Amino acid sequence: MRNNTQAKAPFLLAITVLTSVFMIAPMLLSVMAGLVNNYSAGLKSGLTLRWLGEVWENYGGTVGWSIALAAACVAGTVLLGVPCAYALARSRSRAARVFEELLTLPVAVPGLATALALILAYGQLTAFRQSFGFILVGHIVFTLPFMVRTVASAFQRHELLALEEAARTLGAGFRQRFMGILVPAVFPAIVAGSLMVFTLSVGEFNLTWMLHTPLTRTLPVGLADSYASMRIEIGSAYTLVFFAVILPVLWGLQYLANLIQKRHGT
Repeated sequence: MRNNTQAKAPFLLAITVLTSVFMIAPMLLSVMAGLVNNYSAGLKSGLTLRWLGEVWENYGGTVGWSIALAAACVAGTVLLGVPCAYALARSRSRAARVFEELLTLPVAVPGLATALALILAYGQLTAFRQSFGFILVGHIVFTLPFMVRTVASAFQRHELLALEEAARTLGAGFRQRFMGILVPAVFPAIVAGSLMVFTLSVGEFNLTWMLHTPLTRTLPVGLADSYASMRIEIGSAYTLVFFAVILPVLWGLQYLANLIQKRHGT
């Protein structure tokens, strides 16, 4: 058994390396295109930070708004999703199952259709339509199922049911049970859901592209604008800015999630 596994190791390693190269090579090529004077001439044209400067000058404002929007989306999905997850985890009614299926519709339906529905429903509210709040609502609608599903699975654990029942028999009210026992117990799941929601929100394009205005652009929308209206070096430099801004944030959040997971368990 062991020898068989060892014999397969080089093959698995080769598959892993090929897959990694296949995925990383386009990103490296895009980064290089944003750092050379002329992509057609390649590295022979020389390296430059000119394109990065132009991207930051034209689209720098989208960075802060995208991160703020993703953070607000995490806060919104936690406030709405955790109570909703608890209700779905404890309910056995058919209505709850129907609601759960409806909740996942924005994931299955194309983002453009969801955005069009939001515009038809709330587009007449001009001030709201032209604000980042409108995009935030769309992001919450799209990401809420990921938070609810993740946290609901944690609420359904048998030991939590027993713990809640024991607290109830000792006289603890619902608020004491929910905030003092259940939420701390599922906190790692909330953190995992938050990381997923932040990642989805900060990179969301389809829905955001329909909902944005010239004054409410995010990083992915600005990236699409730069691809469509400028030269390839500008678009590639924008990709580099995207990586430089988002990757440290995601790594930091992942580190925090791992730290909480180690301290609190599952």
